[in-house]
Amino acid sequence: MAQRELDESGLRELVDAFYARIRADAALGPIFNDAIHDWPEHLEKLAAFWSSVMLASGRYKGRPVPAHMKHRDRITPELFDRWLALWAQTTNERMAPEVAHALQAKAARIAESLQIAMLLRLDLPPASRPGNEHAVP
Repeated sequence: MAQRELDESGLRELVDAFYARIRADAALGPIFNDAIHDWPEHLEKLAAFWSSVMLASGRYKGRPVPAHMKHRDRITPELFDRWLALWAQTTNERMAPEVAHALQAKAARIAESLQIAMLLRLDLPPASRPGNEHAVP
């Protein structure tokens, strides 16, 4: 398989291949398939996200934390690890080595941020967050 460069078409092909793998995964597939009702639309959104993150295109206009918070009861640290492992496998197979490494590093930081947000329940008002029982709203 030819290794892709870091450009819009390379990212789109990567996103499509990766989420095909996610959808078929025994652990992640059920969660994603329950959560996503329009896969073509979602894949476009994900391609825009990675374009914004890696190419600074500004195409993504969403809010990833609230989108993931709806599913926090089903998402565990082990599932983040599984997601990252599949991401590493897919990026290593499809992208040039230096591009794969950059994508993996960015994904690890994003996964860490999402896990922190979910742990701290950043969707709650500050006074309602764990550890902030005495915070002034």
